[in-house]
Amino acid sequence: MNSLPLGKSRTYHDPIHGAITLDGCDRAEALLIQLIDTPEFQRLRRIHQLDIAYFTFHGAEGSRFTHSLGVMSLTRRAFQAIATKYPYLETHRTVVLVAALLHDLGHGAYSHASEEIFGSNHEIWTLRLLKFGKIADVLNSFSPNLINDLEKVFTKKYSLPFVYQLISSQIDCDRLDYLERDSYFTGAKYGQLDLDRILLALRFDPISQNLVIGRKGIVAIEHYLTVRYFMYLQVYNHAKNLAARFGLEQIFSRAKKLILTDQIFADRTITAWLTQDPQTLTCEEYLASDDIVFAYHIHRWRDSEDVILADLCRRFLDRDLFHATEISHFDDIQQQEQLDIWYAKLQAQGLEPKYYCGIRVSRTKGYSIYRQGINIQTEQGLQDIAKLSPLVQAIAHPIQRAWLVHP
Repeated sequence: MNSLPLGKSRTYHDPIHGAITLDGCDRAEALLIQLIDTPEFQRLRRIHQLDIAYFTFHGAEGSRFTHSLGVMSLTRRAFQAIATKYPYLETHRTVVLVAALLHDLGHGAYSHASEEIFGSNHEIWTLRLLKFGKIADVLNSFSPNLINDLEKVFTKKYSLPFVYQLISSQIDCDRLDYLERDSYFTGAKYGQLDLDRILLALRFDPISQNLVIGRKGIVAIEHYLTVRYFMYLQVYNHAKNLAARFGLEQIFSRAKKLILTDQIFADRTITAWLTQDPQTLTCEEYLASDDIVFAYHIHRWRDSEDVILADLCRRFLDRDLFHATEISHFDDIQQQEQLDIWYAKLQAQGLEPKYYCGIRVSRTKGYSIYRQGINIQTEQGLQDIAKLSPLVQAIAHPIQRAWLVHP
């Protein structure tokens, strides 16, 4: 029995989904309100959704907090529409809404950028943080089984596949929100989705217990996959984003070297990140990190006595970013030759080349079958959309591009 008190309702005015209202007299939604108010969830306000893409798209200032609310809102709409037709699904409502809200709880500073730089894994950290602090207290107060159920959802072992597929699959509410939201904040018009039509296309298959698509919804899903393809190609893998991430990576690479000899300022949080495997941090150390803490150190290091670190930080703060020149048309040997040319140039200028140039590769895939693809209901049974749509077949082939990053 839920022991959490029922209280006032709450409304979040979202630029994408409009008014997101949580009913304080609904037990599941009262739980969501309490989870949102925990310090662990409020921390997501201080983490950019699109890491450092604001250097490329100046409007990309949204947070993981706003995205998480959006995913919960979309999941609630999708689940409720399907549960109306299959009332027995209602018993799963709480776990699916909470999982949607908390799915990004474990993101570190600068979101995916810190995962590239430090090797952290936000999915593993989400599982750890479910058992820590106020989040754990609230979840356990609601039900002693809820954390265990959430772990099964996040590891895709939940008894009803439909539940975790709403949050993590080829056509899930997480992707629907971030594509629409990121399109809005970056100004990339080709990223706009017909969310209403897509949600109407979602179905529950009682035999396989999977999330599937109605036959009439195939065009809406083709559009969704096309949007996803272009967003990765033109926004997420934008050359300037790769260059900005490269610069950030070099800042912390240099800082890791300097901290070993106490040559730079670093508080307890950053010291832990620079000297440990991030997966071995304590929950307190992990939660103490956010974009503000990292940015503060970059500001401090701009005045470092170390010339390289000071210059890298200046470049980052002043947006004097590196350039990215595409070298995809070269083979591996030629690409290395291009890098060697830049190494020689930089050495002639008295600079350490490894901090100022490198090769980065971006990969874009519009559609792929991993664990499960997108199944369409047909008269012949469930069929993967790639077998039914020439358009999906056309964008299923991956695109790999190589870039030489340099001053």
